[in-house]
Amino acid sequence: MTMNAPIDMENLNLNIQRARRAAEELKRLGEDFPAVARNAERILASLKMLEINVCDIAGSGFASEQGRWRRPSARKE
Repeated sequence: MTMNAPIDMENLNLNIQRARRAAEELKRLGEDFPAVARNAERILASLKMLEINVCDIAGSGFASEQGRWRRPSARKE
């Protein structure tokens, strides 16, 4: 991805939420298998960081363009 390529925030968020549901299901299914439950918990923590990153992007001055986000162009001084 180039620096000025648009970011489809809706699709990004949708995929994060799908991954969250899958990790929650893994945790539920693996509750009697400690390694699976622990690793599912780690996956959920990583997904939380992705959710925070997406919020950071949305709040950092990126310009929205019909539901797509574009990084601000680099300033030349």
